[in-house]
Amino acid sequence: MAHLDSEVKEECLREDLKFYFMNPCEKYRARHQIPWKLGLQILKIVMVTTQLVRFGLSNQLVVAFKEENTVAFKYLFLKGYSGVDEDNYSCSVYTQEDAYESIFYVINQYHRLKNISLGTIGYGENEEHKIGLKVCKQYYKKGTMFPANETLNIDSDIETDCTHLDLQALASPRDWKNTSFFTLEFYRLLQVEISFHLKGIDLQTILSRESPDCYIFQNTIIFDNKAHSGKIKIYFDSDAHIEECKELNISGSVQKNTQYVLVFDAFVIVICSASLILCTRSIVLALSLRKRFLSFFLEKYKRRVCDADQWEFINGWYVLVIISDLMTIIGSILKMEIKVKVLILTMQASLPKVLRFCACAGMIYLGYTFCGWIVLGPYHNKFVALNTVSECLFSLVNGDDMFATFAQIQQKSIMVWLFSRLYLYSFISLFIYMILSLFIALITDSYDTIKKYQQNGFPETDLQEFLKGCSSREEYREESSAFLSCICCLRRKGSDDHLILTNQNSAKDNQVSGLLIQ
Repeated sequence: MAHLDSEVKEECLREDLKFYFMNPCEKYRARHQIPWKLGLQILKIVMVTTQLVRFGLSNQLVVAFKEENTVAFKYLFLKGYSGVDEDNYSCSVYTQEDAYESIFYVINQYHRLKNISLGTIGYGENEEHKIGLKVCKQYYKKGTMFPANETLNIDSDIETDCTHLDLQALASPRDWKNTSFFTLEFYRLLQVEISFHLKGIDLQTILSRESPDCYIFQNTIIFDNKAHSGKIKIYFDSDAHIEECKELNISGSVQKNTQYVLVFDAFVIVICSASLILCTRSIVLALSLRKRFLSFFLEKYKRRVCDADQWEFINGWYVLVIISDLMTIIGSILKMEIKVKVLILTMQASLPKVLRFCACAGMIYLGYTFCGWIVLGPYHNKFVALNTVSECLFSLVNGDDMFATFAQIQQKSIMVWLFSRLYLYSFISLFIYMILSLFIALITDSYDTIKKYQQNGFPETDLQEFLKGCSSREEYREESSAFLSCICCLRRKGSDDHLILTNQNSAKDNQVSGLLIQ
């Protein structure tokens, strides 16, 4: 009786293992179990991709608004700006008169801003909660210099003086111009820095049926005389930050569209939560099944199962789906749908190797494209639009324009700079040193590899030997309905299982084929 119970237990375990390694189509044919996870993953991919594209298009509007305002500010506040920067600075002056005029021009233009600006720009408060200009100058503490006599007497300690000009003080230009602060000793002067904050509203988002964003522009103009070469370089820098508008009263279709977007984001969270629960449940059941198999194998054969067979129960795709679901849920809640789904497929596939490899490479390439567009778009002109990102990455794969791509990243944030390096280095290393090399190797070695596997077959592990004791998988299968038969993949012939690149068993092949659909 005990022997009979042991056989029943063994057969039950073998049947569960067989069913576990089936793909969704085979599971439906075997037990008419509807592949909920498969349908849910397809729905999730469509919705998350839609969400990602929406965010990318919105981010593209943000980048365009920031760049256009920066150009407009240069024309407004820099006297004689030609529209093209000189090297890494905007423009330059060569005489004391031009230096004074350029400084006073910035101050006067700021005072007249509301009357001359074409944009939706207003005055903003600085860090000290003051409206106006902050002018600072740096200079050597004291000294005398006589170049004709080759005489220099200077204290290298640097002093900084600052003054604040509010709107009331700017209304009387004679008063502030005649102060001693604006009397500059150029042989001691290192730099003059003028900083001010402006506020703006981006109304172009209304045309896209989205709520407008409010911006704070932290503008800094630096007159650099550190070289004392007779040329003062003028730098203009504008950092834009998005803030929530305090009062928005918008009627019409924009408000309705905002509500629809919120409902869509909430639905994405629900779908990802369901996917997260189902995948977590599958992993828990797989671990339970592995525990049963390990206990049975140790009890019957008095030895441990090899690590390779134990790892067969850990489905890496489920882990990847869980991580991506968590990222999507968090990103949707924070309204930052930055999600990069990098699908790395190795050579353990059972379909034609070249097509599968190209599909994998295309998915990785698409993931890098979306990532660069979303993250680096505000900081690099080659990543502003989706098509330019794809063109830039394709050029990098071919070894073109590498230095320019690295050099043109804006170094305003150390995190963005580090991410750009990690992004570019990983992409170049992955595609040039791995993917292209593997692709060439697949083409040149495909015939020999297929012939070798056809002749020699595959070494079998303990798990495979155990599964062979079960009757053919065909016994499980019943004819499915015509509808699901059209959806599910057709049954592969047994001979096709040998046309693969890696040392895989047929059970794992079917598992990978099913998971690729997910």
